[in-house]
Amino acid sequence: MALRSVLSALIWDEFEHRGKVVVVRDLVKWWERRQVALYLLAIVAGAVVGLLVPGLARPLELAINPTLGVLLFATFLGVPFTAMGRAFTDRRFLGVVLVLNFVVVPIVVFGLSRLVAGNQAVLLGVLFVLLTPCVDYVIVFTGLAGGDRARLLAATPLLMLLQILLLPLYLWLMAGAEVVGAFDPHPFVEAFVLLIALPLVLAAITQLLAKRFRIARAIEGTMLAAMVPLMMLTLAVVVGSQVFGVSGALGQLMIAVPVFVAFALIVTPLGALLGRVTVWMSPVVELSRSAVPHGILSSCSRSRSPYRRRSR
Repeated sequence: MALRSVLSALIWDEFEHRGKVVVVRDLVKWWERRQVALYLLAIVAGAVVGLLVPGLARPLELAINPTLGVLLFATFLGVPFTAMGRAFTDRRFLGVVLVLNFVVVPIVVFGLSRLVAGNQAVLLGVLFVLLTPCVDYVIVFTGLAGGDRARLLAATPLLMLLQILLLPLYLWLMAGAEVVGAFDPHPFVEAFVLLIALPLVLAAITQLLAKRFRIARAIEGTMLAAMVPLMMLTLAVVVGSQVFGVSGALGQLMIAVPVFVAFALIVTPLGALLGRVTVWMSPVVELSRSAVPHGILSSCSRSRSPYRRRSR
């Protein structure tokens, strides 16, 4: 009788555990399908709270980096670090990213920024936002959109270093020499250390511990499942901390909206086109590499192999 009671309790606990797992899994699927609407809701909620309770602006501003750090920790947990190593050796990907970010984008930004050149404050804001986008946010949104976070993460140190080195040059060319002296690299270094390096190291340690310890696996699973709520929290905190401060200059800020919209409409197809051209040219690159040591005939036969692999 006692044995039957113990078995019944164990079976009930197992069914209860499985039921909870199913509920959590369904909840995660639900908010992943509706993540865009949930993000918009979080932005609206942050704006309402920030406008109604302006005294929260400073505490919310102090909470931005910790909240974003937790979000990036969760993002990095979903990136296998072996894939990061392979991504860093992908020269074609790095070439596309560097050309797009530091050649194509500055040309587009220079042209669009002339629309707000009469207002130096708005001009500087536009240049900072478009020339040096927050790589940490980009990594998160890339992952949520189903992009290759591992490759982008591998390129992050190089991207941030080039941003620090090239931004003074861009400011000098597009806004004048007088604004270059106001450039401070400290926020870039701080962001890299606190929002990239630290969460990355913690994620790597957690992944290693997850192979041996159940609690590490639980942390990993919980953080990955909570990506959408963490993103909502981050958006609400950021908007809530800034909306009251900029509400008085909303009229000035609105003149920058067409610039941002035009930038998205121009750069998005340019990035897609550059990526497609790179993929299309890859057989040509293989042909040129193999033609020198092995002759034209052998290189031609090798250059066809990528198409045979894709057709399968």
